[in-house]
Amino acid sequence: MKKIQILSTILLIGLTACNKSEEKYDASGTFEAVETIVSAEATGTIKQLDIEEGQVLKAGQQIGYIDSVQLYLKKKQLQAQAKAVLSGKPDIAAQTAALQEQLRQAEREQKRITNLLKADAATQKQLDDENSQVAVVKKQISAQQSSLGIMSANLNEQTAPLDVQVQQINDQLEKCRIINGVNGTVLTKYAEVNEVTTNGKPIYKIAELNSIILRAYITGDQISHVKVNQQVKVLVDDTKDTYKTYQGTIEWVSDKAEFTPKTIQTKDERANLVYAIKIRVKNDGYLKIGMYGEVKL
Repeated sequence: MKKIQILSTILLIGLTACNKSEEKYDASGTFEAVETIVSAEATGTIKQLDIEEGQVLKAGQQIGYIDSVQLYLKKKQLQAQAKAVLSGKPDIAAQTAALQEQLRQAEREQKRITNLLKADAATQKQLDDENSQVAVVKKQISAQQSSLGIMSANLNEQTAPLDVQVQQINDQLEKCRIINGVNGTVLTKYAEVNEVTTNGKPIYKIAELNSIILRAYITGDQISHVKVNQQVKVLVDDTKDTYKTYQGTIEWVSDKAEFTPKTIQTKDERANLVYAIKIRVKNDGYLKIGMYGEVKL
């Protein structure tokens, strides 16, 4: 009888342990991060690339550049062409200087005849002739200024396409600088110095790992117990029998059911359909992309 009681006790403890093991977590999944592939925006030889896998980069940090000599020479050529065109631009003030002097002389004579007419020392015809002379010179100046202005405008229009091409070259020169766009850690390096790259060819892959996302799956029975911004416990294997525990925040819950992924085991193995959730976890450096994690709601 005592043996039967002992066996019953052992069996009960075993069943309790099994139940605890089964209830250890509610869902599981793998860690992931938003990975960004930085590609070349120009074609040429990579002259500098100061990155290594595992290196932490800041957004806006220049990490290298692509050979831009030919682009720079093209820019200088366009600038020289524009300068040559503008060298033919007329100096309106200089080319109308003689007529301006004639106008001043005519106006002085006009004033002198006016004073003489007041003193009855000149005739009205003499004043009319001077008035006509002043008007003629003014029209000559206006006509020449208009002609020279049209010539200047035409030359400016001829250089406008060259100016646009210079702006295009400046944009291409800027794209020869390899600028890191996001804060994160370099995951993979695809290129090396002195390699020839082309526009759109990947140079490296980077991801923000200070906080990482656990994509887990829950059953339809569990979905009523989760909501966005809910705090949960995330368990990650530490040793064979222990876990590291993290605090996580649910930041996304799928509104569509899907079939259970082959690599994911949910709490209720009988369920055919599950819902994906994303849990944001602050990373202390231990968590890695692809690592398994378990969730306790």
